[in-house]
Amino acid sequence: MKKIITLLVFIAIAYNGFSQEDSENKDAQKSNIQTYTPSKLLKKGQWDIKFFNSIYTQTESTDEGSTSVKIPRETFFTNTTEIYTGVSENSRINVGFIFQVRSNTFGGAGALDVFKFKNDLVNSRSGLTTIAPSIRVQPFVSLPTFSFTTSIYFPVFKDEAFPGEFNDPSYLDKRSTFWETKFFYDNTFGGGKWQIFTEADFGFNFGEKRPEADFNTSNVNERFANNSLFMPLSAFLSYFPSSKSTIFINAQQAFLIDLGNDFSQNYTQLGFGGKYQVTKVLNVEASFGKFVRGHSFQGLGQTFSLGLRALF
Repeated sequence: MKKIITLLVFIAIAYNGFSQEDSENKDAQKSNIQTYTPSKLLKKGQWDIKFFNSIYTQTESTDEGSTSVKIPRETFFTNTTEIYTGVSENSRINVGFIFQVRSNTFGGAGALDVFKFKNDLVNSRSGLTTIAPSIRVQPFVSLPTFSFTTSIYFPVFKDEAFPGEFNDPSYLDKRSTFWETKFFYDNTFGGGKWQIFTEADFGFNFGEKRPEADFNTSNVNERFANNSLFMPLSAFLSYFPSSKSTIFINAQQAFLIDLGNDFSQNYTQLGFGGKYQVTKVLNVEASFGKFVRGHSFQGLGQTFSLGLRALF
């Protein structure tokens, strides 16, 4: 009997060891796009650099309600660069910064004209618009797929004016200090082939109210969101055909809630995209989004995005 018990204990220990080794091997085989979702934080000393480009173009917008009206083409290009590094031994705190460059065209210009980066104040605006220090936190040990990121965006571009005339140039970016906190949660299921990812954002726009802006010295249009809460809610469903690739569909409902600026908006956006692990360090992402409804001068265009991410 003792020999049988000893043999059973030995088999149990060996099986547990092989199972653990097999689990570790499976984790080691996962690509960065499987492992490092927005919910997952970096280890100490790791770096994450993301270079994300998007073009939003529209020929339709809503009126003051939800009725669609035709408008001359307007196109908005945004480059967002994010750089983060892990600073804690337990992989629960990351720090970094974000900066954004924008180029916008109006008056029916071609969608690709944004890449000319002109700044004539009438049909084009471009430049570095915001910088933001940022911190990521994974607050609960028992919930490793939940985290949040909080960032404060400072506008670094100045008001533009027409010499000798009142100031009413075309739009470049929001003229507000923007404090944004994003909450992330994901869950993998179906033998690792499927993943649901959710995101809730809360962004406060601080700054001079639009009615109080001096029309002769301030770009009033860039103050439309001041003193408001921007709250997009997003969900992504991903499928992994292989360890190096994923395809996804997504939906977003967003609200701009008036906190004293006498202006509010909301919209619904649907989209799809994919990611591919090119090398051990680099992966590429492409996506498409369509604004299917909106309220209160909300654009009803399409967004085309391409991103590169290096994680090392």
